[in-house]
Amino acid sequence: AHELRTPVAAILGFIETLRSSQVSPDKQQLFLERAYTQANRLNELVDDISLLNKIDENKDYYNFEDVNVKEVISEAKGSFSAVIDEKKIMVTVLVDENLKIKANRSLLFSVFHNLFDNAIKYGGDNLDIKIENYLEDEQYYYFSFSDNGQGVPETHLARLFERFYRVDSGRSRKTGGTGLGLAIVKNAVQLHKGEISVRNKKDGGLEFLFNLPKEAKS
Repeated sequence: AHELRTPVAAILGFIETLRSSQVSPDKQQLFLERAYTQANRLNELVDDISLLNKIDENKDYYNFEDVNVKEVISEAKGSFSAVIDEKKIMVTVLVDENLKIKANRSLLFSVFHNLFDNAIKYGGDNLDIKIENYLEDEQYYYFSFSDNGQGVPETHLARLFERFYRVDSGRSRKTGGTGLGLAIVKNAVQLHKGEISVRNKKDGGLEFLFNLPKEAKS
């Protein structure tokens, strides 16, 4: 409720200022832009909360099909193409062109989209992102999603997948985000009967390790 009230209060504050004060055109535009930003944040929050609730309460809602993993990674990367180009982020994908799993395509996209989002927002400058299918066995494919960024203090690692948990609330407010991205990643992986963990790399940066079954599991 607190997370929802924050952008609502900001929007109401900007609107009240515009209604009750003699505000110059320049200030009007500034307040409108800030209200618009908060409205977008509110919309993102509602979407993410809705997705998490759907995963929690309506697991049977999701259809599973053969999904090409590299295609989904490419789509997720494409949604950040502008910022990747602007920041000159290097993305390396070591996944076979023909690797397919039985998955829900929309949720699998959410996994990689939110991992990209997290790395780009918090990884820092001169960022390299690497996605690798580093292992397989009879039942699972094992994936690594890593960056060479700032990493996370060890005391925070265990809580990164909690809803609304932020390592640095000030930095999170500056970069945006709902605080639900990694919770969505974890819940989506678990819905596929996989597991996910996170660790700091020895040479710097953050690495997410997760597995996904080759066939849908009941």
